[in-house]
Amino acid sequence: MDGLILVDKPQNFTSHDIVLKIRNIINIKKVGHCGTLDPLATGLMLLALGKATRLFSFFSNRDKVYKGQIRLGFSTDTYDSAGKPTSSEEKDYPSKDNLLKAMKRFEGEIQQVPPPYSAKKYKGKPLYLLVRRKKEFELRPSKVFVHMFKLIKYNPPLLEFKVKCSSGTYIRSLAHDIGQDLGCGAHLSELTRTDVGYFSIKESHTIGEIKGLTEAAKIDKFLIPLESLLPEFPKIILKERGSVLAKNGNLISPENIQRIILDESSSVDIFPEGEKVFRMFSLEGKFVALAKEVPEKNCFHPFLVIDSKKAEQ
Repeated sequence: MDGLILVDKPQNFTSHDIVLKIRNIINIKKVGHCGTLDPLATGLMLLALGKATRLFSFFSNRDKVYKGQIRLGFSTDTYDSAGKPTSSEEKDYPSKDNLLKAMKRFEGEIQQVPPPYSAKKYKGKPLYLLVRRKKEFELRPSKVFVHMFKLIKYNPPLLEFKVKCSSGTYIRSLAHDIGQDLGCGAHLSELTRTDVGYFSIKESHTIGEIKGLTEAAKIDKFLIPLESLLPEFPKIILKERGSVLAKNGNLISPENIQRIILDESSSVDIFPEGEKVFRMFSLEGKFVALAKEVPEKNCFHPFLVIDSKKAEQ
């Protein structure tokens, strides 16, 4: 079984908990998630099954959209409501105008330090383990991009927000940092992930729904098949010999291609520096590989083989 499942994660479950539940429900071992959600957070998780796990990097690096709530007045050691206060409570809350100006300062490219309690690794060890063991370490900022940090509602000490950001952005850090910027302290009190790239929470299913559909033998109702993934990359239909070559990672010349299909959802500008990426399919419609165009050699190079079974020459 190969494909993608959009799961609506409930609160108080780790991302690993969700992976284990899906493994048990569908009875498949090869399941992984394309981006962690904190236990207190809810919302959209992308789970890859079988051969779709080969495509992790193409889903985990997509922009994310979140809705949530920040509590002004004091910071916590975890940067969210699960932690212990690290400052006395401040009740002199900023005006709406000052809050909007502060939020604007966090838009665009920013340097962000991850929360000390996070899965971010330092010398191979997750930060939360180092904190629990009282090990000393230096938190280094990372470059992230915040496309939008929008105020939905302000009722001090609570503010509701919507944010669109690059992969790797910590919303807990965003909440903590805006509290420091405003001088009143803050922490994240609620968070829901609504979008990952072009995937929306509206298309997701709860664990209960997935269980029910699986028991009713209706897996197709929630599993996005492998062949439907990455529609933004144009499709190359290979001849039989071309499929054999692609499965072994060999260069594909025009004589081994049946046709190239471009549609409205396709784009060859996904990758930087003008690299053109294509999906390669067999005559039977199986997703064989992802390939890059090599113009100087008038061919295509399969750089990620999905179906690596050796075919007969």
